[in-house]
Amino acid sequence: MLDYPQPPFPTQHQPIPGITDAMTPRPDHGEASYKGSARLAGQRAVITGGDSGIGRAVALAFAREGADVLISYLEEHDDARETERLVTEAGRRAILVPGDLKDPSHCRAVIAKAVSEFGGIDLLVNNAAHQATFKSIEEISDEEWDTTFRTNIYAMFYLTKAAVPHMKPGSCIINTASINSDTPNPTLLAYATTKGAIHNFTAGLAQLLADKGIRANAIAPGPIWTPLIPSTMPEEAVKNFGKQVPMKRPGQPAELATAYVMLADPLSSYVSGATIAVTGGKPFL
Repeated sequence: MLDYPQPPFPTQHQPIPGITDAMTPRPDHGEASYKGSARLAGQRAVITGGDSGIGRAVALAFAREGADVLISYLEEHDDARETERLVTEAGRRAILVPGDLKDPSHCRAVIAKAVSEFGGIDLLVNNAAHQATFKSIEEISDEEWDTTFRTNIYAMFYLTKAAVPHMKPGSCIINTASINSDTPNPTLLAYATTKGAIHNFTAGLAQLLADKGIRANAIAPGPIWTPLIPSTMPEEAVKNFGKQVPMKRPGQPAELATAYVMLADPLSSYVSGATIAVTGGKPFL
């Protein structure tokens, strides 16, 4: 078992959406620890929010398992280029596509790029997310509510709708939900509400796509140490981030990657409509 850092962490804050190199401690994406075994050989993956955090860890793991990866991200070019480096070092193709997933035309362009470059899509990981912390409902503007829903759930629908016609039987969609879909944090009201929607969307989607031979599942992370944390939470919450779960620490992005690989693996052919909780011991019902 790796000896991962525990809170308290140094005081830190970043502008949204945050960058990896400014974090202390620096997240572990599996750079030194993840060893592939060709479980996804020849697969073609699209990962949104693939520049950093969970998305980077998944991109790295997929590449080391033999998949080519399109990395969709907003604007964090330095982080995205580092993910690209990790994928190409694993001997796989990496395609970077920056842009705003709130725009349905951009979502369709992401899928079109993957089809053009790879000839199809086997794996779609809907991982990009927006969150912000508010102490009262009065503080949440109409624009903030709209941004959260358009980023977290509308984009998931746009991307999935565009990708399905290019996916063959055996393909897989993995959506990043959250422990907040089960036990919502009141200060993350908009974010938590979208995560509940993602949970429901995934369960319905799995049933809708079963006849096509396409699986749909979700991952529900607990507190994970990513740039989203110091850029969207108060400094005191960042300092003690992860302390509330039984393991008394946040998870590292690398600790989620194996769950995504398991769901993506063609051998998981009977797993659909499932939500895998990665929560540091906190129950997920």
